[in-house]
Amino acid sequence: MGTADDMLVVFDTDCLMCSGWVHFILRHERHPTSTFISAWSKAGLALAAEHGLTAESLDRTYLVVLEGKPLIKSDATRAILDRLHAPWRWANALRFLPRMWRDWFYDRMARNRYRWFGRKDQCFWPPNGQSERFVQGPPRSTIVPDHQ
Repeated sequence: MGTADDMLVVFDTDCLMCSGWVHFILRHERHPTSTFISAWSKAGLALAAEHGLTAESLDRTYLVVLEGKPLIKSDATRAILDRLHAPWRWANALRFLPRMWRDWFYDRMARNRYRWFGRKDQCFWPPNGQSERFVQGPPRSTIVPDHQ
């Protein structure tokens, strides 16, 4: 699914905030080498399991695999920010905040993302000319029971 230098991003394709974040990454990444994988696809669930995450875990975080290393929550966000053009990558200065604080904020966003931004089965569609960088899957509702 790519080389060791590529970044794999496993994200909730039913979440409007998450889908917006992926579109933002596509517009601002320095090198278009990332692969984006639906958390609810067989590939997404397998990659998550390989790194000790379950479908329920993916309901609370997204997974970034960079150089074979799994990153979640604010560490995943930092890895992505580091691969964006300036001025967006400058937000990576947040790395100086303790992870506990960064993850506290991340957890609040993750817990409220559907309420604040909305959800729609399969809301994510790759932009024209980018579909080869995406692994799609079924809607979240077929994998994780709705407990929000």
